[in-house]
Amino acid sequence: MTTPDTARELFQTAYESRYTWDKNFPGYSADVQVVQGAEVYTGQVRINHDMSIEVTGVSDQQVAEGIYTQLQDMVTHRQRTSFEESHGNHEFVLGETDNTDAVEILVKADSMDSNYKIRDKQVCQVNRTMGRMAFVIDTYKSLDTGEGYIPISYQATFRNTQTNKVTSILKFADTYEKIGNYYIMTKQVVQEYIDDKNTTNTEFNYSNIVLG
Repeated sequence: MTTPDTARELFQTAYESRYTWDKNFPGYSADVQVVQGAEVYTGQVRINHDMSIEVTGVSDQQVAEGIYTQLQDMVTHRQRTSFEESHGNHEFVLGETDNTDAVEILVKADSMDSNYKIRDKQVCQVNRTMGRMAFVIDTYKSLDTGEGYIPISYQATFRNTQTNKVTSILKFADTYEKIGNYYIMTKQVVQEYIDDKNTTNTEFNYSNIVLG
């Protein structure tokens, strides 16, 4: 009879199963094209060895900021940080197992409490409340790189905690390619839904990717 894994062990295994770039990651440069409806914008991006981000040559400042935000989110997930550094002081509580065999993990931290669902050693749901806003991120499909998993199909649902009304839904479809020794995002399609209507579709394309 084996004892069931603790909440901390389950979460740590899922955390350490993510694909991240190693300490030798050299950074890379790429051309970027953003398509939003009939509008097309182009420019250049650079991710540096220290994970800082540069966006240049984009004519619209708001679009440039959108590219920066998208890359910042991607880099946060590719950045390698030890479990102890990220979650060493947090408290983990085992929750329910749902009908898809996903186990709920409640994480109590200093700044905010988060709920996660773990299935097959992967985080398949993140549930977080921040003041008047709450969001749930559900992952539907992941890429197994052989060195860890990368979510490539996922949805973020935002709601107002006072009214419980869903304010918007973002659906993401990501494409990664192996360039040299590293998996790099080459495309992301974001569909935004408000009141169940598809309001905007934004496509980020990255090409001419050069490491170093």
